[in-house]
Amino acid sequence: MIYANLGRSGLKVSRLCLGTMNFGPDTSEKESHAIMDQALDLGINFFDTANVYGWKKGEGWTEQIIGRWLAQGGSRREQIVLATKVYGRMGEGENERRLSAYHIGRACDESLKRLQTDHIDLYQMHHIDPETPWEEIWQAMEQLVQQGKVIYVGSSNFAGWQIATANQLANRRNFMGLVSEQSIYSLQNRAIELEVIPACRAYGVGLIPYSPLAGGILGGALEKVKKGRRASEEAQELITKHHPQLERYESLCKQLGETPATMALAWVLANPVVTSPIIGPRTMDQLKSNMRALEIKLDDSTIKKLDEIWSGPGGEAPEAYAW
Repeated sequence: MIYANLGRSGLKVSRLCLGTMNFGPDTSEKESHAIMDQALDLGINFFDTANVYGWKKGEGWTEQIIGRWLAQGGSRREQIVLATKVYGRMGEGENERRLSAYHIGRACDESLKRLQTDHIDLYQMHHIDPETPWEEIWQAMEQLVQQGKVIYVGSSNFAGWQIATANQLANRRNFMGLVSEQSIYSLQNRAIELEVIPACRAYGVGLIPYSPLAGGILGGALEKVKKGRRASEEAQELITKHHPQLERYESLCKQLGETPATMALAWVLANPVVTSPIIGPRTMDQLKSNMRALEIKLDDSTIKKLDEIWSGPGGEAPEAYAW
């Protein structure tokens, strides 16, 4: 396994991050535990979850599964960097969502109980909250850090200017601020190249891309068009929309002797701002196959061909759209 610093922090994480969103709804608890054991054996030390995963309001189903795995002992907790998120609705009450200090503190305590641990290594804001001032958010996060409940703070689904604002205001408080941003990013969806990636680079924020296989369509969609997530209506629409590109992409992968999934992961990993893309295996076989991406080194010619198939926004702002 290869490890890298999480943004400008001194924390070392594996270059692949184990996403757990499938644990519970799509993957049984028994197999989820087996996947986490295997991930550790493969050297993956970065596990990502969220309090809303499991999609049963207020239950934190996925966090509970991880908590019961950690409770088995064997230094499991000591071996991983554990990340979870706060923002989503966790109850019917008006204050059981978003990023008020009230909700952040309460949600953290509830996540700790479900995860059966005394601290969260990376506590991520799952979305921006325009209704809560940064002074309140940072005060709440500072308290959690002082109490030892949280070590680092990250964001998810933030715009570039929001990353900049958050870190500028944190700096005024002599607080470290954001060390990571979790954004959707893949060959098929390259919008964050305009402003999020430049902001991450400028502020030393590690990028943790989610959905690097674009909901599965970059994982060999034309060969397995009716399987797994590709069977969903949304995925079918994307496959139809991008069918010509997918034909060229899968043909190129075949010429290179690599699977579409590993090529898509390797392309994301090649971006120097990326710390660790999230892989979300539903099965053990999927987990093992993802490891191949770490061995692939894309040359300039291959990257150029991929750019021709999956063109991005034209570079970074403002040069992408201005003189």
